[in-house]
Amino acid sequence: MPGTFSQIYIQIVFAVSGRENLVNKNWKDDLQKYIAGIIKGKEQKSIIVNGMPDHIHAFVGLRPSMAIPARHVKLYEAGGSDLVRDIKNNSTNFINDNKLVKGKFSWQEGYGAFSYGHSQIERVYNYILNQEKHHKKKTFREEYLDFLKKFEIKYDEKYLFKWIF
Repeated sequence: MPGTFSQIYIQIVFAVSGRENLVNKNWKDDLQKYIAGIIKGKEQKSIIVNGMPDHIHAFVGLRPSMAIPARHVKLYEAGGSDLVRDIKNNSTNFINDNKLVKGKFSWQEGYGAFSYGHSQIERVYNYILNQEKHHKKKTFREEYLDFLKKFEIKYDEKYLFKWIF
């Protein structure tokens, strides 16, 4: 009987609501492990999760059981990916339930989902691993717009993240 085989690698990028620097270095590792656990719990492969105080990158190997986004990137979440919805909802609850920030924490609506081939895994892994070094030279806005240009994704400014100027 024929089977279904796939190797799909997606880098997911999403930001803290209001682009505030709320992901604290004292609990960042716990958050990243928690997000990796969500991914594993959805029976997907968490390759690496890392980020900055205002945004997160998650590199995921998708199995055929997961719905594949219709495009390389979704800039709004009208019925968006179950995986991203669960990552954002569950990690928000983790942060709020553990009172890791003053007030109520939330992620901004929307996210980027960028696809890669098997030969690019190491490069993307190292890029995500070295976020702190990378962001000494480039802002999150510059990074995100570079992704959109690199992947030749047309976008409407009104659907991008709310940027801090």
